[in-house]
Amino acid sequence: MVEKRHRLHRAAYTGFVRATFTLCVKDKETLFDNEVIVDQFLKIFEDTIKTEKLRNWVYIFMPDHFHAVVEGNTFKSKLWKAIVLFKQKTGYWLSKNNINRQWQKDFYDHIHRREEDLVKHIRYILENSVRKGLVEDWKDYPFKGSLDFNLNELIG
Repeated sequence: MVEKRHRLHRAAYTGFVRATFTLCVKDKETLFDNEVIVDQFLKIFEDTIKTEKLRNWVYIFMPDHFHAVVEGNTFKSKLWKAIVLFKQKTGYWLSKNNINRQWQKDFYDHIHRREEDLVKHIRYILENSVRKGLVEDWKDYPFKGSLDFNLNELIG
């Protein structure tokens, strides 16, 4: 089978770009229902974001997938590289710790083109836990946050 190529050239993810990424666990298996795993993945995510000079608007670890909105802070910031590095490091952690889960091969993304898209994307991501019936209010879901912003101030 021929591997599907990602739709955008890598340069589209470089610089002062903001994008929403969705990474899914292979076969939709539950992974992020364990605080220890979520904490470890969050640590890796934070290190990767800092290394690649990005800022994080929002993240959420749903049981079988992960959403994040990240944005480049410099002309050399590489969103694509950060997401691939995050998947590699967390995949290695899963293997090393004998956790029988893997990421799906690729990921989904959406490059933000207008400033007003930001609040819409953040709200959509946070409401994911409500739509899935995990909580009645997104504020009650434990595995969400922002590395750089106060979510209550962003969306009220």
